[in-house]
Amino acid sequence: MRFITHNDSFPFQNDYETPLTLGIDRMVLAAGATLQFPNRNRLVIDAGTCVTYDFVDENNHYLGGAISPGFRLRYESLHNYTAKLPLLPLENPEHFIGKSTNYAIHSGVVNGLVNEIDGFISQYQQQYSNFTIILTGGDAEFLAKRLKNTIFANSNFLLESLNALFSYKNQQ
Repeated sequence: MRFITHNDSFPFQNDYETPLTLGIDRMVLAAGATLQFPNRNRLVIDAGTCVTYDFVDENNHYLGGAISPGFRLRYESLHNYTAKLPLLPLENPEHFIGKSTNYAIHSGVVNGLVNEIDGFISQYQQQYSNFTIILTGGDAEFLAKRLKNTIFANSNFLLESLNALFSYKNQQ
């Protein structure tokens, strides 16, 4: 069995201020983006329990990103930290204006995250050209249909990135 650690070589320079705190999963995704989309600015969005944003520039420098709550954490937070809001499953809101408490929760959670992701993408696009966006994770398919921006959606990108990183390491 082989484990990937912070001490392994990666196809990018890690410019994160606290490199040992950067999750290995995020590093593998950044490696996959670097190897699969060379000579481009790359933003990897992993939508699962948390939504992580990881940016590797066209010169293969990992610059950092952001972390925010995913769908499940947003629903659970509303339920756990308020007196009366119910815990709901993920559901597509019928309209952005919720006409009941349940629909208002769905609208807030889903539209809030969709607008967050579109907002992050817009910020990156304003600063960087020659840009590729990769959306992955358990909620990638649900989100891909709702985002305004053109993205490469692949819910298996982490596994593909592990394979690409393994091949990269074997070629060294």
